[in-house]
Amino acid sequence: MHVLAPGIFNRHFLIVLLLTFIATLSVADEETRQGSYQGAVETVYPDWFKTSFMELEEDILEAQESGKRLMLVFHQDGCPYCNIFVEQNLAQKDISETVQTNFDVIEINMWGDREVTSVEGQQFTEKKFAEQLKVQFTPTVLFFDETGQHALRINGYYPPEKFRLALEYVITKEEHKQSFNEFIANRYQEPDSSREPDLSKRQYINGDASALGRFVKEDKPMLLLFEQTDCTNCEELDKKVLTLENTTALLEQYNVVRLDMWGNQETTDLSGNPTTERALARQLDVSYAPTLIFYASNGEQKKEVIRSESWFKRFHTQSLMDYVASDAWQEQPNFQRYLSARADHIRESGSDVNIFD
Repeated sequence: MHVLAPGIFNRHFLIVLLLTFIATLSVADEETRQGSYQGAVETVYPDWFKTSFMELEEDILEAQESGKRLMLVFHQDGCPYCNIFVEQNLAQKDISETVQTNFDVIEINMWGDREVTSVEGQQFTEKKFAEQLKVQFTPTVLFFDETGQHALRINGYYPPEKFRLALEYVITKEEHKQSFNEFIANRYQEPDSSREPDLSKRQYINGDASALGRFVKEDKPMLLLFEQTDCTNCEELDKKVLTLENTTALLEQYNVVRLDMWGNQETTDLSGNPTTERALARQLDVSYAPTLIFYASNGEQKKEVIRSESWFKRFHTQSLMDYVASDAWQEQPNFQRYLSARADHIRESGSDVNIFD
């Protein structure tokens, strides 16, 4: 029988103990490792934004006395879309001068605790005020007229060229004459057909305008994808978001209908009445390309849950799809809270999250 010398036995035991400890640490590290959180950007808001006591009726009157209107910007910490709104929109000389000349601008943190007194005299914290107004995206920009009514609301980030049109609409008080959709339509020019990309033949699209009437009756979530020809943002959404493998997997849960927001193809509205693509876009108040409208299915009834009518990248777009298809909207009406929970869940699985990818 071979017996280890005491010194050799001790060294052998220590080596085994050390290897076991290292292996245990490695397993624990694998079990507890979280994915990273990327894409958040802190934003410094312009010093020409108004310092306000957040009493909106007074703010509207003060703006009016200066020949201006009131503009609220809802934001949140780390929001990359808020950052490009400030650094790509408001940093452009013509936009900055136009805004400063025509508006008093107040920033509101949608999760903040400062006190806000609404036009009606009700008191809220910033987060309760945002909740009251059902702010789902940041930045959300809200323009008031002189009577305290909403002249225009922008849900999410508009690129500079579209934001300029929004400013013109509010400055010229077009809300008294026409909707923003009609305002945009009157400025729309037919694109050069020779430059028209073929956006209609895509695997994730189940049908064109003619299929809408049939899909409305099916017990399946539905996505209306409004686009237009000669649309850079539509092409970017298609190439960088909608054709990704993990996006198409989400889209398989939907009937996806592609519509030209200026088109004349015959279709039906959600009640089954005959109409055209262009008329349906007007009926649904679609004024931006691309716009994605998500409908939940309840037997033969379709309920609009949420829409994307601004510029979003992969993470937010995929989250919108999952929010509706998974019925998470029924448990959590606040999309931003759902978004945060989804990011945490992905990170807990060990995958990274980039909110601006």
